[in-house]
Amino acid sequence: MCGIVGYIGHREAYPIIMKGLQRLEYRGYDSAGIALFDGNTINLSKTKGKVDDLSARSKQEISLAGTLGIGHTRWATHGVPNDVNSHPHYSNSGELVIIHNGIIENYDSVKKELQKRGYQFHSDTDTEVLVNLIEEVKKKEGVKLGKAVQIALNQVVGAYAIAVFDRSKPDEIVVARLGSPLAIGVGEGEFFIASDASPFIEYTSNAVYLEDGEMAIVRLGKEIRLRKIQDDAIAYPLVQELKLNIEEIEKGGFDHFMLKEIYEQPRAIKDTFRGRLRPNEGIIKMAGVDQNLERLLNANRIIIAACGTSWHAGLVAEYIFEDLARIPVEVEYASEFRYRNPVITDKDVLIAISQSGETADTLAAIKLAKERGAFVFGVCNVVGSSIARETHAGAYTHAGPEIGVASTKAFTTQITVLTLLALKLAQEKGTYSKSRFREILTEIEGIPHKVEKVLESNPLIEIIAAAYKDASNFLYLGRGYNFPVALEGALKLKEISYIHAEGYPAAEMKHGPIALIDEHMPVVVIATKKGHYEKVVSNIQEIKSRKGKIIAVVTEGDVQVRELADHVIEVPECSESLSPLLTTIPLQLLSYHIAVMRGCNVDQPRNLAKSVTVE
Repeated sequence: MCGIVGYIGHREAYPIIMKGLQRLEYRGYDSAGIALFDGNTINLSKTKGKVDDLSARSKQEISLAGTLGIGHTRWATHGVPNDVNSHPHYSNSGELVIIHNGIIENYDSVKKELQKRGYQFHSDTDTEVLVNLIEEVKKKEGVKLGKAVQIALNQVVGAYAIAVFDRSKPDEIVVARLGSPLAIGVGEGEFFIASDASPFIEYTSNAVYLEDGEMAIVRLGKEIRLRKIQDDAIAYPLVQELKLNIEEIEKGGFDHFMLKEIYEQPRAIKDTFRGRLRPNEGIIKMAGVDQNLERLLNANRIIIAACGTSWHAGLVAEYIFEDLARIPVEVEYASEFRYRNPVITDKDVLIAISQSGETADTLAAIKLAKERGAFVFGVCNVVGSSIARETHAGAYTHAGPEIGVASTKAFTTQITVLTLLALKLAQEKGTYSKSRFREILTEIEGIPHKVEKVLESNPLIEIIAAAYKDASNFLYLGRGYNFPVALEGALKLKEISYIHAEGYPAAEMKHGPIALIDEHMPVVVIATKKGHYEKVVSNIQEIKSRKGKIIAVVTEGDVQVRELADHVIEVPECSESLSPLLTTIPLQLLSYHIAVMRGCNVDQPRNLAKSVTVE
C-alpha cells in the first residue's frame, strides 16, 4: 500500500527520487521520506504529510548530495502516520537503511526477541523490526548484506517489497519482493528501483520485474543478480521494454487525474477492443481465449473474484455471461472467498479482475483456485503484474496508467474485455444468432463515440452537482445490468466526496431504503429504455410521492421520466448489455464535481490507496 523508489548510478539521486515519489503518491500519501548517501554520510529526511511537504522539509534540513538514495511514500498499516513512523528506517547501528511496502505479520514476536538481544525501537512500525532483524543476522552470521536479507526474509511472515542499503557498501542496493510489486529500471551505468515503472520512464525503457519470492543485488558496474529467497536458486532477469510514455502519467491540462481519466474512456475502450473486435468478419480474436477455448467452454460455472470497482465490473459480467453465453456465474469478494473454504473443482473457471494486477486478496483467491484444480483467467491493466504472471491465461485491458485512486477507465475497460469474452463464448456455444452477433459487434465498435456524447453533458452535470454538494446521503438505484452501475456510482461518491451513499436494486427500495426518502434525500436512478423501464418508472413515482429528489439517467428523447425527475441526464440508446459503458459516465462526473465543490482531494482521497497490496 506504499510507493518505493530507489536510485544508484552517476546522477544526483535526489531529483530522481522526489519526482518518482510524486508519481507514486497515488499508492500512499499520509507520510513520505528520503535517504541519500554521498559515500560518507547518510542524509535522511521524513515527515507526516504529502511528498510536497517532504520536498520543502528536506531542502531545509539535509544535504541533497549523493548518487545513491531511496524514498518512500506511505499508506499506514503498523503505526499511525507521523514523522517517526515514516520510512526510511535505520537499523540500531545506523549502518542499514530500508524502505518497505507491505506487512510483516509476525513482527511482534520478532521484535520481542530482538529486544531481548538489546535492540531498541523508536517507531511503531513492522519495518523497523525487519531492518534490525537483517542487521542481527548480518552480525551473527558474519555474512554480506544480500545473504543477510535472504536469511531474514525466511524468518518473517507477510508481504513485502523492500530496498535496503548498507553504509559500508556504497555501490549496491538489495531488493526483494513477495506479494508486493517491484520493478528495476536498467539504464546506462545506473539502476532505478520502484513499485512500478512510472518513476523512471524518462530515463530508460528497459525494466526487470521481480517475480514473487525473488530478490536482487543491484550493483554498479555489474549485471543484476537474481536469486530465489527461499532456496537460493539462481534466477535470470528478463529485461522487458516499457510501453509507457511520459504523457500518459501527466495531467495533460486537466485539473485532476480523475477528470483526465474519465475523458480518456473513449480512447481506452477503443484501445481495449482494438485488434480483438472484427465486426466486418463477424469474429472476436483474443489469444488468451482462443488458446484455451475448450477449457472455457466446458466450464461447469465461472467464479469471478475481485475487490471494489473490479467487483462491480464482475457483477456486470455475471449478467453478460449468463444472458449471452448461458454459463452459470458466481461473483465473489476476493477478501471473503479465500476464508470461507469455497467449493471449487477442476471443472470451474475463476476469472480474477484487478486494475493493478497486484491486489493481495485477489492473488490469494487465484492461489486457492489453482490449488483446487480450477482454470484461472486474469483480467488486469498492468503488463507484467503478479496476476498476469500467476494466472493460466488472461486478457489485458488497455486503459493506460490510472493514477486517480478512484477507478474510472479501469471499470469501463474491464467491462469491455469481459463483454468480448462472453460474446466469444456465446458465439462458440451457439447461444447467440449470427445476425445478432454481428449487430452487437458493430454496436461495440460505436461505443467510444457514444461515450464522447455522454461527456458532452459535463456542464449540465456540474450544475446538478452544485445543487446537491451539501447533501448528507445519496441513494443510487438500478435494475438488471445497471444495478452494478448503481453500486459503482455510490462507491465513487463515497470514495472522493465522503458523502454516505448506497446502491440498491430499484425493486429492493421497498424492503428498507424507502424509509430514508424525504425532501432531503437525492436519489440517482438509472432508467434507460432497454431493460426494466416501466418497473423503474414505478419506482421513481414511489420516490416522488415521498418528496425525494430524483436525478435520472435516461435514454435520449425520454419523455416519461423527464416529467417525473428533478434532473435528467441523457445517454445514447444502446443494447441493455452495453448500457453500463454509458450510464456509469454521468455518475463518475457527478461524484467528481461534488468532491471538487466540497474541497476534497479528488485524486488522493483520505484513507485510501490505489493498489491494495496488503490484507
